[in-house]
Amino acid sequence: MTTRTSFAEWKGTLKDGAGTMKLASGAYEGPFTFASRFESGKGTNPEELIGAAQAGCFSMFFSALLTKAGYTPESIQTSATVHLGEGPTITLIEVRSQAKIPGIGESEFQELAEAAKKNCPISKALAGPEITLNATLLS
Repeated sequence: MTTRTSFAEWKGTLKDGAGTMKLASGAYEGPFTFASRFESGKGTNPEELIGAAQAGCFSMFFSALLTKAGYTPESIQTSATVHLGEGPTITLIEVRSQAKIPGIGESEFQELAEAAKKNCPISKALAGPEITLNATLLS
């Protein structure tokens, strides 16, 4: 299929250093620091990028499953909150999704949402931490 490449550079010590992460596509390049990862400093962090990847992957995979089941999604809005605990270790990823899907019932909606959570490529890659889902069908 395809491969994707991302880059990171870090200069200096853990607490006083700084780095840059960027995507080979050029769609994103940004700074990260100890403060942006473990505190509330300016910049991004690997966990935030994992969250974006999880949210994007889930939304696309959910759309594919819905389409295959005969539905046309109007919108799927997804967030992924990545919890970084002691170690540091990612301990939980909370996926929240709201979708407007004409004609689908709640039961089938939840079934397909769970299938998307379990089977999207990013979920499979991150199978170590628990990934929870709260999906809401909008009318």
